[in-house]
Amino acid sequence: MKEFALGTKGEAETQVDESRLACTVGSGSLPVYATPMMVALMEQAACVAVRDALEEGETSVGTALNILHTAATPPGMEAHAVAEVTEVSGREITFHVVAYDRCGKIGEGMHKRVVVRAERFLEKTNGKMAK
Repeated sequence: MKEFALGTKGEAETQVDESRLACTVGSGSLPVYATPMMVALMEQAACVAVRDALEEGETSVGTALNILHTAATPPGMEAHAVAEVTEVSGREITFHVVAYDRCGKIGEGMHKRVVVRAERFLEKTNGKMAK
């Protein structure tokens, strides 16, 4: 594992289409950008922030979220997320994450990821099937 620099940022964006609406994903009844989809966009931005510091065979997995979704986004608009590394403790990386649409901030919070060896992680996870 390489060193992760504080302040490193990652970004991700998406189009708010039918597949990302609360009424489609089951997180509500209205045709607005779903909170779980905003969270996924924030996690994607965090993955982008750390991808260049991962060594071959490594990946990161999400372990904690504390997110506020503060404004609704209608279908047809784009959403954009930024993740910034705020703390590194061993293999655990903490991010401040913020999401926006073209009218301003729609959500923000804290996200944590842990760096793991992908093959070992999957072996352990898939081992649950034998139990």
